[in-house]
Amino acid sequence: MMLINAATTDEQDDPCTVEDWMAYDKAVREAGIWVSGESLADLVTATTVRVDREGVRTVTDGPYAETREVLGGFYVIDVPDLDVALDWAARCPGARGGGSVVVRPVADFSA
Repeated sequence: MMLINAATTDEQDDPCTVEDWMAYDKAVREAGIWVSGESLADLVTATTVRVDREGVRTVTDGPYAETREVLGGFYVIDVPDLDVALDWAARCPGARGGGSVVVRPVADFSA
């Protein structure tokens, strides 16, 4: 899975365009490695849920993370190894402009 973390708007030094995203999405699909993926709605639509040790739920608007990046979306791709996944992550427009792409395997609990 490639988790796409976008830089905050005031920190982008090389912002990508909609056309960049469309070209990347097309390349992933044409390579036959696309499993799923979505862009997330604007950060202002986020709601955070936390449950304490006593089971009390707290709901707050927004993520309130102490970070300069926000999760903007994801791709799940099916590639043979980490090196290939890293190559695709480096091509992702989200890796530019102060953003980053975190690559992690999807856990397999079928064993």
